[in-house]
Amino acid sequence: MTKKLYLMRHGQTQFNKLHKIQGACDSPLMQKGIDDAKKVGQYFKEHQLTFDHAYSSTQERASDTLELVTNQPYQRLKGLKEWNFGVFEGESEKLNPNPDPKIGSYGDFFVPYEGEAASEVQTRVNQTLTDIMEQASDGENVLAVSHGGAIHMFTLKWITEKLPHITNCSVIEFEYDQGIFKYQKTIEVN
Repeated sequence: MTKKLYLMRHGQTQFNKLHKIQGACDSPLMQKGIDDAKKVGQYFKEHQLTFDHAYSSTQERASDTLELVTNQPYQRLKGLKEWNFGVFEGESEKLNPNPDPKIGSYGDFFVPYEGEAASEVQTRVNQTLTDIMEQASDGENVLAVSHGGAIHMFTLKWITEKLPHITNCSVIEFEYDQGIFKYQKTIEVN
């Protein structure tokens, strides 16, 4: 029997609104982020979707989002943190390089600038989500709140068709069975 993962991006932050690079650094949720997270929580209630386990990144914007979506206990995990962009943190998004179309990411661009390689982010997030799902029992639902870059690297590994656009507060549903994540749909409520 399969298990379901609901992988959610945090709500809009001040840096999102200002178009600043936000990875390992943090900025607070804006009112739109708060409102959108509450809408996701309402969507889950209306669809009678409950979670047996909940997790968030250790970054405040992710844990704040999760707390607005559900009031259930949750665990914060470093493996769900955002991509570390090194010295580019807090700078304008205009400084981001163009993603390499062959690999669908920035690759090793940030490594010389004290950041993480795309492969490191993908391995970290994939291992964390696999561990989470292996601990869940058959038929259980899991909610995990993470970040745009981290989720993008995870989806690159598992989605072979066109990747979903990962907006703030979007939720990507996967089925998980025997080490395999299978994309089901993207939930957008804003």
